[in-house]
Amino acid sequence: MLISVSTAPGGGAQATEARGSRARGRPRSEPARQAILAAAAELLLERGVINVSMDAVAELAGVSKATIYRWWPTKETLALDALYEQWADPRREPPDTGTLRGDLLELLLSWIARVGDLPYGQIVGALITEARTDPRFGAAYRERFLEPRRALARTAFQRAVARGQIPLSADVEAAIDLLYGALYLRLLHAHAPLTQEFAETVVGIVVAGLEGI
Repeated sequence: MLISVSTAPGGGAQATEARGSRARGRPRSEPARQAILAAAAELLLERGVINVSMDAVAELAGVSKATIYRWWPTKETLALDALYEQWADPRREPPDTGTLRGDLLELLLSWIARVGDLPYGQIVGALITEARTDPRFGAAYRERFLEPRRALARTAFQRAVARGQIPLSADVEAAIDLLYGALYLRLLHAHAPLTQEFAETVVGIVVAGLEGI
């Protein structure tokens, strides 16, 4: 789904489907869309957001620059969609291993596998900067990029409460921040690798803390 950003009643910002752009001009071409997203992902990983131009994406994708702008008003919104395509998790429910430790570890290892050894940190860093300076883009970034993973983690914690593995009073939102915050710290700073051992350590610390409440 393509994104545009609109202002909701009362002044709030929300991400919406770009229906207006589909109503004008030629119909949207799914092969062209996929070519643009693939080209953008390749160039973003190679050069970083700041050094990628719409002209370069258009040339690599074999489309006109006008076609790109008809769907994505800025390279940041294009980068967000390209990253979403790369990192999208098709699951609506987290794996159910029977334990909180197992469920969380599956989620984190899946995230690490998507990141791999590619330099996604430079892309995410640029998107975070844009999200902090543009409230409407920030709303779209959180809705598309952050919230889906947090929702999966919340389900895992709710299961753990139902199993009696952690207390109802557990601060789930803080626990999610600790889990993914540790991963993003390594992704953005690249001071240490994202490994299975690291994921196991992070999950172990968080679960032990919750079980000890």
